[in-house]
Amino acid sequence: MKIKLLTLGLFLTGILTSFSQETNAPKFGKGLFNLVGQDSTWTMKIASRMQFLSTSTWDEGADSGWVNPNQNFLVRRARLKFNGFAYTPKLKYKLELGLSNRDISGASDFTSNAPRYILDAVVMWNFYENLELWVGQTKLPGNIERVISSGNLQQVDRSLLNSRFNIDRELGIQLRHHFNLSDNFLIREKFAISQGEGRNITSGNLGGHQYTARLELLPFGKFESKGEYSGSDLKREAKPKLMLAATYDSNQNAVKNRSNQGSYMTNDTGFYETNINTFFLDAMFKYNGFSLMGEYANRDAKDPLAKNADGTLTGDEVQVGDAFNLQAGYLFLSNWEVSGRYTDINLDQAITGRNPETQYTLGLSKFIVGHKLKVQTDLSYLSVDGGTDRLMYRLQMDVHF
Repeated sequence: MKIKLLTLGLFLTGILTSFSQETNAPKFGKGLFNLVGQDSTWTMKIASRMQFLSTSTWDEGADSGWVNPNQNFLVRRARLKFNGFAYTPKLKYKLELGLSNRDISGASDFTSNAPRYILDAVVMWNFYENLELWVGQTKLPGNIERVISSGNLQQVDRSLLNSRFNIDRELGIQLRHHFNLSDNFLIREKFAISQGEGRNITSGNLGGHQYTARLELLPFGKFESKGEYSGSDLKREAKPKLMLAATYDSNQNAVKNRSNQGSYMTNDTGFYETNINTFFLDAMFKYNGFSLMGEYANRDAKDPLAKNADGTLTGDEVQVGDAFNLQAGYLFLSNWEVSGRYTDINLDQAITGRNPETQYTLGLSKFIVGHKLKVQTDLSYLSVDGGTDRLMYRLQMDVHF
């Protein structure tokens, strides 16, 4: 692992050194270098980002006081990003590597028991008019909160809805299309066929395949600078902008307890397989510094209780249920923003044994150079029915070159 990291570091150093005398560095937040081939048949933007997080938590004690304090510091994310086009502007690509422990953790027998450096490795071919074909590993067209980059979030991190229900990254193909219903009304359609077991799988496909479809409606036209997929109204939309969207995902013969995420479900013959379906409804609204995002998620399964060949239960189960998330914020002219979030999680208690959870979050952010240089903090109260409530405070800094 150390040799691989050293090799990567030397490779990148060589690239940067080679071009440092010939290429003017972009403005802060616009990448480290923007490279263009001598014959203009390719481009590459090289960028990096870091995210430093401090978290403190307390459990509610028997006398309603706060006990069991716990605190840690973390390099939450450390990434290298490469994107541009190859041969023709109609053939774009994106490569993103994760270097922090959180980014590369999660190795298993099906990822060759090695760190998972690759986050995105995808090519995007605009082969005909408004049709684009994506091939490789990248985020599925799932819930809006997941597709928003972790560097462009309104609060320190995503909600509990996302952590319990998102369908994340996958290996496969996607077809994307858009058209205008009128001068302003934009419609986008996104379809994906993928392996169904998450990112960086190297040892075949255990179950069936995963099928995803998403429809997006933008009745008032595009947001400024793709603001529908960015937290906070940093562009201060001069006119109201709205996106309404729905996603349906069907993972056939899935072997993980959260569709393509979570833990593998095993039984006495190998792996337990069942069809898992996930549905999302979401919306994004922005106007003059105010932003509002809402999400609903639902997951069901053909047979959520994992069984052995003789019908006895294994103890594994699909995390079926639903969730709701509502988040709003207002950005002042000073580029300070206050935000609030309400999240309600209702996994099927009879199947999962999980109690309903409700989380309330109050956030404060200072955008120094937009999302490229910012400091964010939030305070969350988690209420668990019949369980232990928890208080959490977080402070985070983002730096993007």
